[in-house]
Amino acid sequence: MPASERVPEVGLTPVDTEALLHGELTVRGRVRDASNAVLYCGCAYQGRTVACVYKPVAGERPLWDFPDGTLAQREVAAYLVSEATGWGLVPPTVLRDGPYGEGMVQLWIEPAAGQDAEGGALLALSEDLEPAAGWKAVVEAEVEEGRTALLVHADDIRLRRMAVLDAVINNADRKGGHLLPAAGGRIYGIDHGVTFHTEDKLRTLLWGWAGEPLPAEALPVLETLAGALDGELGERLAALLTAAETEALRARVALLRETGTHPAPGGRWPSIPWPPV
Repeated sequence: MPASERVPEVGLTPVDTEALLHGELTVRGRVRDASNAVLYCGCAYQGRTVACVYKPVAGERPLWDFPDGTLAQREVAAYLVSEATGWGLVPPTVLRDGPYGEGMVQLWIEPAAGQDAEGGALLALSEDLEPAAGWKAVVEAEVEEGRTALLVHADDIRLRRMAVLDAVINNADRKGGHLLPAAGGRIYGIDHGVTFHTEDKLRTLLWGWAGEPLPAEALPVLETLAGALDGELGERLAALLTAAETEALRARVALLRETGTHPAPGGRWPSIPWPPV
């Protein structure tokens, strides 16, 4: 079955989340090309060790448009919303104390170098004026020697789910490197620190469906999410986000349900993150 049609099983083991929350963290290295402090760790719990990423709040770089010291909470909030959709698009993520203070701890996902489990690319540059079958156009990009190429992404239900999630959480930084294909045909999204702003800041490489109707499966998911925000999910998010940010989240879910379409770039902010990868 083609990757664009396959719907992998979702659901994550509770053991992973328990290990991340209660296990003993040991720092083993640092991801050097990250904007903030990102530490690769082992987390020992009940006789086994899981690999994880630890981002201490103390290592966050201040941003002009997000309150200082809040990126770790936003990463956890993105995981909780992802779980509420039932799509399991974000690796297990918790907020806890660590060797360098409180921070976000997330299960490490071993990526397949920008390809899905069947070896197909998720993003590409095409010299054609129109995207080929199975691809969606994002933007015309300038390449070497003044030439241009069309940036495209796969027309894949897994990416489309991610685009819906990004619209819900108002993701300001969906780069190509933040999409991790994994075993079993799954695609995870990572790096959700700049999310849940009260203003529209959606920046993504997944604009290929802009203005198109949402997939049929998204509508009942959004209905379920709206109910969850009025219940336990809303209570858990209240400890991670401001009241205004939670209300803005509810409003985005309501708007997606009302319009039934993927959002288009708003025009107030750059619609493509930089650098795009």
